[in-house]
Amino acid sequence: MVGAVKAVILAAGASSRLRPLTDEMPKGLLSIGGVPMLERSISALLGLGLEELVLVTGYLGDKVRAAVNAWFPGLRVHFVHNDEYATTNNAFSLRMTRPLVHGQEFFLLDSDIIFEPEVVGALMKSPHPDCLVLRPANDLTDEEIKVQVDPHGRVLQIGKHVPIPVSAGESVGIERFTAATSVVLFDTLDDRVGRRGFVREYYEASFQQMIDGGVELRAVDVGSLYCTEIDTLDDLAAAEKALAGANDRWASGSTRHGLT
Repeated sequence: MVGAVKAVILAAGASSRLRPLTDEMPKGLLSIGGVPMLERSISALLGLGLEELVLVTGYLGDKVRAAVNAWFPGLRVHFVHNDEYATTNNAFSLRMTRPLVHGQEFFLLDSDIIFEPEVVGALMKSPHPDCLVLRPANDLTDEEIKVQVDPHGRVLQIGKHVPIPVSAGESVGIERFTAATSVVLFDTLDDRVGRRGFVREYYEASFQQMIDGGVELRAVDVGSLYCTEIDTLDDLAAAEKALAGANDRWASGSTRHGLT
């Protein structure tokens, strides 16, 4: 298990599929169960030992910065702003964090995930420190980031292109990387985004290149633990319903805010 936790959260996108809710509000600040998604995620990480956060902003970035500073005034936060959020994707945003996390162990999260803290806890407890959260699912479509694994849980393929019949489930956008793999990750991002100009691709394309090159990335099946990505109004409604039916401390938002 890791000690002090460093995390990167990507929150640059404009989230057009959630309009009109995101016309004047970045997606991470939308509330589910009475708590903004981004606040909920950071609170969960605090409970697991978060000491330092790198947050990439873009669309309405000033609102994200103001909200995070207000929620967590004692937390060490590095804000990185992606001015080109409208014409780039999350691989581009992740590459921008290189000066802050290259060669260091860190957790990577998207800002639009609702999850129980035990989901990230499962990555912490994994004996394989380069790993990602796998949500087992029977409702996969072409839109999900799907994962194919071998019998030992090693990721063979990851991306929207993975055929549904061979998929073990969905990668929701929570990963953990060792210091050594962090070096490979940013070198790969430099290759794909910097040298080859793939600025609009998802970071999973870099994961796939790393896997093809011999990096071992394990999938951690979180079973029935709740975790979901919010992309559409239907996703938002489903998450509201799920949290309304939960009595757990994480769902109520009562973990706020575990700063010491």
